[in-house]
Amino acid sequence: SIAILLYLVHKFKTPDHWYPSDLQKRARVDEYLSWQHANIRAKGSKLFLSKVLLPLLTGQPLPPEKLEFATEELNIALKQFEEKFLQDKPFIAGSEVSLADLVALVELMQPVCAGYDLFEERPKLTEWRRRVEEAVGKQLFQEAHKEIMNVKNL
Repeated sequence: SIAILLYLVHKFKTPDHWYPSDLQKRARVDEYLSWQHANIRAKGSKLFLSKVLLPLLTGQPLPPEKLEFATEELNIALKQFEEKFLQDKPFIAGSEVSLADLVALVELMQPVCAGYDLFEERPKLTEWRRRVEEAVGKQLFQEAHKEIMNVKNL
């Protein structure tokens, strides 16, 4: 939850890069956190639900045309994400990792866990993912995603 993350940032003395005190950088983080709900989160979750959870609950795979539509919607959001938010910067708010990057990568892991390698053929996105994972700690990142990475095996 964005609200919980912001509460934790304000309650505890977190390093400034997570939620920058610089107003322009903070505005960039806030812009992404607002945008992602209807874009990355909505489209990524839709693909995850369509590809994994609905077939698991119903015992029936989603019709291919519906899965294609969900994938295309996510691809459009990913293109917007790369062009508008990443541009040519290492992270969303500039040169340091922020809550925006953390939230973005966590949301993108849902379709990855469903078997859609959205990083394939997207070198900018792949490099950004590597930087975010390194900033968080690769082991911690893998540990946090351990269970959801196995969801396809249910």
